[in-house]
Amino acid sequence: MLSNSLLQRLASWCPWLLRDEPKQPVKVLVTGAAGQIGYAIVPMIARGLMLGPDQPVMLHMLDIPAMADALNGVRMELVDAALPLLRGVVATSDEAEAFRGVNLAVLIGGWPRKEGMERNDLIAKNIAIYKSQASALQQHAAPNCKVLVVANPANTNALVLKEFAPSVPAKNITCLTRLDHNRALGQIAEKLGVHVGDVRNAVVWGNHSSTQFPDASHATVRTEHGEKPVRELVADEKWLREEFVSIVQQRGAAVIKARKQSSSLSAASAACDHMRDWILGTPKGTWVSMGVYSDGSYGVPDGIFYSFPVTCEKGEWSIVQGLQIDDFARSKMELSANELDEERSMAYEFVST
Repeated sequence: MLSNSLLQRLASWCPWLLRDEPKQPVKVLVTGAAGQIGYAIVPMIARGLMLGPDQPVMLHMLDIPAMADALNGVRMELVDAALPLLRGVVATSDEAEAFRGVNLAVLIGGWPRKEGMERNDLIAKNIAIYKSQASALQQHAAPNCKVLVVANPANTNALVLKEFAPSVPAKNITCLTRLDHNRALGQIAEKLGVHVGDVRNAVVWGNHSSTQFPDASHATVRTEHGEKPVRELVADEKWLREEFVSIVQQRGAAVIKARKQSSSLSAASAACDHMRDWILGTPKGTWVSMGVYSDGSYGVPDGIFYSFPVTCEKGEWSIVQGLQIDDFARSKMELSANELDEERSMAYEFVST
């Protein structure tokens, strides 16, 4: 007879061995799946990095007709990888087929920002895409489907999706600021020479743009002497308010300059982190940054998707309440809220014309 300790070890290594019945596959949609982020994220999902090492998945992959051959190549590679959790692959350019029955949707596909494009041009190009996907989401996805918008401008794309899928609860639509959150944790860890896993509770407020506000004032580090505030350990307010904020805000541009391409691996990893914590829950005492539909918390206007600190439990997110906001932070948060309000006005203007 197996001892309790051995059973616990088996449960941690191979949890499916101790379950009476196997889990049913979860259908996960990835749009823009033939692009760089899509190519990076689909094997992560199929290996259990999003939903856990015992959760089978069926991957639905969508891309535009011009990318059909490349998308089929991704499908072939998934087959060739012989991934035990992968129960099937749908690779299509048809939105209805892609969205049919999906439980989770990671929307990476969108009109990319090209040289010389202004933000309003980008919004105009993406409205048609997200209006169409909203219709497919509403008509074909499984009930209570949860959606993560990755394509930029992510916050406003999420708003367009919400407006054109009125039967989908606003709480089921989120946008990605976890990449910025992870970048903030990484910069703090490098500054202090600690492991990033020991840093927690940074916040990214606002828009996924250069107006975002990475905030380390509530962050802590696990040390041999207990949990310590980052502010105390860094002891350099100028770095926290200027260099740290600027590095995180401009990190995407720095990656493009170094790599000649935009962030892909880190974006895919962040999207997995976002969905994993949303579905499986955040660790106790830890919050993460998610772009969610504002309810007026912290004085942020209603009706925009704004990045807040959130905790997640049983598939639901909740905005962390009661954090102290000083005048410096307030000014940065308002700047990003104002930008999102302008983007909302632009989006509504394009919709009405």
